Amino acid sequence: MTHLPHTNAQVILKSRPHGIPQSEHFEVVESALPALDAGQFLVRNAFLSVEPAMRGWVNAAANYSDPVAVGSVMRGFAAGVVVASRHEAYAPGDQVMGMLGWQHYAVSDGSTIRRKVLEPDLPLSLSLGILGINGVTAYFALTELGEPRAGNTVVVSTAAGSVGSAVGQIAKIAGCRTVGITGGAAKQRLCLDEFGYDEAVDYQRADFTQALAKACAGGVDIYYDNTSGPISDAVLPHINKGARIIVCGTAAVPTWEPWPTGPRVERHLLNKAARMQGFLVWDYEHRYEEAIARLATWVREGSVRYREDFLEGIDSAPDAIAGLYRGDNLGKRLIRLSSGVDDGAGISLSKTP
Repeated sequence: MTHLPHTNAQVILKSRPHGIPQSEHFEVVESALPALDAGQFLVRNAFLSVEPAMRGWVNAAANYSDPVAVGSVMRGFAAGVVVASRHEAYAPGDQVMGMLGWQHYAVSDGSTIRRKVLEPDLPLSLSLGILGINGVTAYFALTELGEPRAGNTVVVSTAAGSVGSAVGQIAKIAGCRTVGITGGAAKQRLCLDEFGYDEAVDYQRADFTQALAKACAGGVDIYYDNTSGPISDAVLPHINKGARIIVCGTAAVPTWEPWPTGPRVERHLLNKAARMQGFLVWDYEHRYEEAIARLATWVREGSVRYREDFLEGIDSAPDAIAGLYRGDNLGKRLIRLSSGVDDGAGISLSKTP
């Protein structure tokens, strides 16, 4: 019989940040694990996801979700294995992904679970990246809002990131020409060599606007915007008539209080009869499996490649978001927990005597 632990390591939001959260805004604490009630089950988390959107989740400014309360467990996606259950739909050994929080163990009644992971031949960690919210975001935002057509030029900001890299590869599958915008020579090479972009432009270079203009000499049909700010200001003059602009993130804007000012987009949209639309992945939750099935097939075929960037252990969590905004990561940033869950496609549970 497996004896379950009595304590849990958790990452707590210690204080409210203004802008990008830093390590001092979090602390790792030990807490007691409650007994399971009827209809509940216990998940041992193997991987914690680090998302750019977490900046918005912890700030007090209005967002699409309520701010994480100070003193509570940091909101976050995690993937792991059910280790005990009093819920008829979840059995020990089931692999799950959901909003399980930054902690070693999570008690759930099923409402926090996004999906059971049904790809045993692929690493569980992918359920937080290319086969998770990031891949689903790339897939639906590009195919539904972007409406890619063969021969279109697609420009993607943060092109080496977990969403951007998927967007570029899905656009190539659709027959598009792709231009990636990223920061630094290493990420520029990653876009070209691993993710198959036709062009990659480094926004950190002094000649960025000239290089972008050259890469977009035929105009831009789809702009997948993960940054807003100066990068997007540089792209907009190049849009073609009927261009589709997808707003997926605003990573380049350090704070929305006070409201930032900058170049206006309206004239570009009007003169080119272009469309700008925001994307929220939650609007497509009822279609997740459709996207994941397609993405999993592409991963198995080698049509879509991915890169993962692992931090080790829960003590690395407090600085993880800040590091993401510093650009420390190459690929999808994850925190790997030393909880006895294998990081490969096969899952092994360590027994606590």
